[in-house]
Amino acid sequence: MVSEEAIPFHRPAMGDAEISAAGEILRSGWLTTGAKAHALEAAVAERLGVKHALAVSSATAALHLALEAFGVHAGNEVVVPTYTFTACGEVCVYLGARPVLVDVGDDYLLTAAQLEPAVTDETRAVIPVHFAGLAVDVPALRSVAPTARFLEDAAHALPADIGGVPTGRLGDAAAFSFYATKTMTTGGEGGMLVTDDDAVAHRAARMRLHGISSDAWNRYGAGGRWFYQVEEAGFKYNMTDVAAAIGLVQLNRLDELADQRTEIAGRYDRTFASSALLDVPPRRDGDRHAWHLYVIGIALEELSIDRAAVIDRLAEAGIGASVHFIPLHLHPFYQREYGYRPGDFPNAERLYERSISLPIWPGMTDSQVDRVATTLLEILDSVRYPASV
Repeated sequence: MVSEEAIPFHRPAMGDAEISAAGEILRSGWLTTGAKAHALEAAVAERLGVKHALAVSSATAALHLALEAFGVHAGNEVVVPTYTFTACGEVCVYLGARPVLVDVGDDYLLTAAQLEPAVTDETRAVIPVHFAGLAVDVPALRSVAPTARFLEDAAHALPADIGGVPTGRLGDAAAFSFYATKTMTTGGEGGMLVTDDDAVAHRAARMRLHGISSDAWNRYGAGGRWFYQVEEAGFKYNMTDVAAAIGLVQLNRLDELADQRTEIAGRYDRTFASSALLDVPPRRDGDRHAWHLYVIGIALEELSIDRAAVIDRLAEAGIGASVHFIPLHLHPFYQREYGYRPGDFPNAERLYERSISLPIWPGMTDSQVDRVATTLLEILDSVRYPASV
């Protein structure tokens, strides 16, 4: 039985300001896409230094809209690291394209060496996935796929950068997530597509709301006109003003929330520094890490139990943990439809089998962080194989 208060894997950082902002919209009489959504777009564009930011319902929606705007279609190939969430693969399928899976490096990220052999004449796009808050060096990938469009999956990577250049400005477009667990959220669901490409932005803006020529705010808001035309068979991917109002507050708190995550990561690092039974997450000097996740790798060869049993023991101690991610090639859909098999991408499988994501959320106390870390170390020490004589 757990005697101490449980520590969840995640708890959203919601305060009075977010509640007040949502309440203001609920009382305003305008709930769907409107002035607040446009204000959030402008604020994100200014923050990142990009020309266009389009508020959407999820990062998945942003990925889909970007690929569609790139002109990805049936018969094309899109290179996707297998170490990612299924959204990256499924948006290719939406368009009839083939997701071409590739392995990742020891830092969980796509490298030029892994990308190069996967590029063919049918490669239309590449989706480099920023993982856990660590950004992919997208410019380094371009040399091996010079004709492909690069779409950053930046769901984990706000705020992150490479040498001071923020995610969102490393590729041709980028998809950000404002899901409940992210550093900033729009109340549970939401995302943003950013790009400097005028044509991509224009196409995505039209397609995110049914392919019509004018959204509801422009038709029914202040000074709006009722007339519209359906120009394409689009999608329903717009963001509500309720979500955007929460997002504006969270964006104003972004550095504060990110700094708290960084402090927690540093506290974990210090506690784990002397242990030979786990590896702390990778990071690079000089680049900003967003610390969306704190993913450790456990030394399975030293332990008498597997990763799942370690997570079960953490749960028994009242500590939430998770795994990010089960590589795509290990899932039934990708095996059935594209013929991928276990063993195809050994490095991704090795990382997956060893990885555990620990709680890292703003508001965690030092005692909570310490309890997670010391409990994990106690579990690992208790199941360590005895040293050979």
